Amino acid sequence: MNKIPAVFAICLLVCSVMPGMAAGTITTGSLVREMIDMRNLTDFPDPAYKTVQFSSYDHRSNHPGGPEWFANSDGFGSEPIPNFEAVLKQPGDDGIGEYLMCDIQQPGAIVRVWTARIEGTIRLYLDGASEPVFDGSANDFLMFTYKPFLKDTRISEKDLEGAFHQRNAGYFPIPFAKSCRIEWIGDIKKIHFYQVQIRLYDQNARIETFQPGDLKTYRKDIEEVAEILKSPETRWEYASSEELLPIAVTVPPGETQTALELEGPKAVECLSLRVSAKDLQRALRQTILHIRCDGYPWGQVQAPLGDFFGAAPGINPYDSVPFTVQSNGTMTCRYVMPFKESMQISIKNMGEQDVTVTGSALPMAYQWNDDSSMHFRARWRVDHDLTAAGDSVMDMPYLIANGRGVYVGTATMLLNPSDGPHPGGCWWGEGDEKIFVDDDVQPSTFGTGSEDYFNYAWSAPDIFIYPYCGQPRNDGPANRGFVTNNRWHIIDPLPFKERISFYMELFSHHLTPEMSYARIGYHYGIPGLMDDHLPITGEDVRHLELPEAWQPAARGGASNSVFYQTETLLLDRKNTFTVSDNLYSGGEMMVWKPKERGEELEIIFPILEDGNYDIHIVAALQPTSGPLTLMIDGTKAGYGGEESTINLYVPYRTLLRKFSPQAREFTRGEHRLTLCHDLPKDERGNTEYGIDFLWIQKRK
Repeated sequence: MNKIPAVFAICLLVCSVMPGMAAGTITTGSLVREMIDMRNLTDFPDPAYKTVQFSSYDHRSNHPGGPEWFANSDGFGSEPIPNFEAVLKQPGDDGIGEYLMCDIQQPGAIVRVWTARIEGTIRLYLDGASEPVFDGSANDFLMFTYKPFLKDTRISEKDLEGAFHQRNAGYFPIPFAKSCRIEWIGDIKKIHFYQVQIRLYDQNARIETFQPGDLKTYRKDIEEVAEILKSPETRWEYASSEELLPIAVTVPPGETQTALELEGPKAVECLSLRVSAKDLQRALRQTILHIRCDGYPWGQVQAPLGDFFGAAPGINPYDSVPFTVQSNGTMTCRYVMPFKESMQISIKNMGEQDVTVTGSALPMAYQWNDDSSMHFRARWRVDHDLTAAGDSVMDMPYLIANGRGVYVGTATMLLNPSDGPHPGGCWWGEGDEKIFVDDDVQPSTFGTGSEDYFNYAWSAPDIFIYPYCGQPRNDGPANRGFVTNNRWHIIDPLPFKERISFYMELFSHHLTPEMSYARIGYHYGIPGLMDDHLPITGEDVRHLELPEAWQPAARGGASNSVFYQTETLLLDRKNTFTVSDNLYSGGEMMVWKPKERGEELEIIFPILEDGNYDIHIVAALQPTSGPLTLMIDGTKAGYGGEESTINLYVPYRTLLRKFSPQAREFTRGEHRLTLCHDLPKDERGNTEYGIDFLWIQKRK
């Protein structure tokens, strides 16, 4: 286990007290430390709070299940009604108006903000002050909240990237003792997506209101927390001094084996597992992890092993605060799992092959409190053979539970069999999250799109990894194939005193039959919590494959296009071959394996009529590839920038991605795309380049 200074480790578990400040006071510094305090999540919050979200969702969606429940004008501009809490000042001749994002009259803390794109200005007023603590760029506030306050702090902005700023979201906490008012000044007819997530504390909460000087006061905490957030696998400090307990069990098909039994009160601070089987991808879905605490008849955790660690299907390496998946198949969970009397970890094999599970559990001392201690829970569910569409949107349930607890994370594992090769033709996640807590009539968290919930935007297909969110798998091209998104609610958990109902709309751009949609809502619960979980069946964990011999469809962002299999356009097939897989168009992909540096491969493609065209290629990113230079008709065409070089190397997995040059004029007839191999012999000498298909799109 990696170690950091003991003084700081203590700070993770106990709020430090600044001079003149009462014990238990919530400060910018204490909230920053919560960002890496997994033990803190195991107790129901005291002082209690409710997490709410203000966002640019379509405010016509005000009646659950009603006619406008799936309305989708949520920030593009010119919405039928303004998507703010109120209009403060009608737009002038310049189109600029003033709008209210939120006006809170109780103690609280801003814990997360997000935007896809927004113009204009935000003014933030705390505790009724006449002068705003922030008055500046709305985009900066909603992604880089800390930026305006860094002057004279000696904190490097670069050091906070990837920690307090994660993709399109900002996580720098801003506490307030009495009130918070956020106003936006801008043109409502222009794009203005936003989400602001706030803890609303009970009135008796003691809070030290944020001041710009807090960044200097808590500089050490901010820098140390940022360092851990950016590399949990190497920087994480475990509090336990106990010995690791080994896990090693081989489970034949149809059987269940106990992997570990513990007596309490204790907690498991870290659980690391690795699966071995002839067909690993099948085993990761068909081997079920059960974690049963305190004699309960059903496991509080019931999930396929791969899915539980938030990166399925298969091994897709990523590193986040609660979960790390390594390329060698080792999967680690840092959600702390307390129990009062007993814990049993068992493995059920619902497949047709022997499966071996090895690893370890790190126990830690834990004092169970009947009033506040909670079991960790993760109940997996899946729906197969769904038909997703834009005209028949569905609310997909993630967790419906009665009782007291805290929602702490989400993982979504999809098979999106769409034949659209562009995000504008195969996007599955147009739908919003809708979270009802306790006595909500309207969701207290209402989102603006699935990718926005997962902290990114614009249906981006790239692989990305952050401390609190990620897309560790997205086969492509675009958003096609197996896709996994996750988000972890560590500083922005969702406590509920009586009930929670978490839904995500399934809202795709185009009709997509045979979709598979698996998900987990990770949460803690006071014993007695009841949910709507159903036992996992053999049908649930059936092996999934991409559709055979798919062909790209000329629709949406791929409209006005013609597609060609690369192997049919080769001038010379020397050093080329084809590989078969359902990932590839037509079930096959051309692979070029050049022998010498400077070797070229020529592809002859037709232009059917004079005009302005984009000549896209869809290529494989894979471990055996590298940089590739492309030319059209003997000149560099702008693929990948000025040098017209694209890098097809990724260390793990195989992905399909579209690469495009600048559009240019073409005359009717044959034209030439040339691939140039530039790697020296000693760099990946067995380099292979996979080019799936050529995509010729005429500009309108």
